[in-house]
Amino acid sequence: MAELSLDDGTLWYETRGDGQPLVCIHGGWMNGQAWTPQVERFADEYQVITLDVRGHGRTAATEPNRYSIELFTDDLEALFSELDLEEPILCGLSLGSMVVQEFLDRHPDRAAGAILGGAVRSMPPMDLPSGMKPFLSPLPALTTSLSMTGTKATFRSMLSSIRATTGEQWLSVNPDVRTTAMEAVGDISRDEFRKVFGALYRYEPSSLSHVETPTLVIHGEQEAPLVKRQGRDLVSEVTGGEHVELADSGHLVNQDRPNAFNSATAAFLDTDSAA
Repeated sequence: MAELSLDDGTLWYETRGDGQPLVCIHGGWMNGQAWTPQVERFADEYQVITLDVRGHGRTAATEPNRYSIELFTDDLEALFSELDLEEPILCGLSLGSMVVQEFLDRHPDRAAGAILGGAVRSMPPMDLPSGMKPFLSPLPALTTSLSMTGTKATFRSMLSSIRATTGEQWLSVNPDVRTTAMEAVGDISRDEFRKVFGALYRYEPSSLSHVETPTLVIHGEQEAPLVKRQGRDLVSEVTGGEHVELADSGHLVNQDRPNAFNSATAAFLDTDSAA
């Protein structure tokens, strides 16, 4: 892996292959290894770039005591500047999909295409009364849970709450994928877990109606219904949006159904508008 020095930390990233940049941003409490099936599939045709977002993987903790999707997007812009990337294709999962959306809002015509797996616009994935979000914040309860039970148990509790509303294996239908995800969560400190959760919860998405970047949204069949609805809304908002739902898969759709995810991505990239 390589590293990029920031004003308040160091960002770790890895590149494989040559060609048009395909930049992959992982989900919350994971790391760049979440994209291994996609790196192996696309590195012969593209320059595939994965990174560990602040608070995750080798990048780990950085100095700010509060993170945001905007800050993660600043880091992405810094990486693009460092590598002198032009017309990148962006691929984001969950939290990573928020980072991609923020980038598209800032640069509606800079990316050649965008693939959003497990795409979510906000957390929770629903409209809350204006100005009420800070008063409904679960961060105090989360902080208590983290201090008493740690990151893995807190994450399991979050999953149980979501599953209670969906009745499905929301995170992943694959036991091995779930185990790997839990191991990644266990590598994150309590404080960094809280900071990442805060970034997700506080994010207020902007309208993407001005975005003309070809965009593919991929959800698993067992994704939370409210998240899927947000994905469909996103597709209708951008110009040239497409939506695909893959059977036998959950939120970590790129790992539950890697071949199907890769096929959908390849078909999208093979179109003239995306590549």
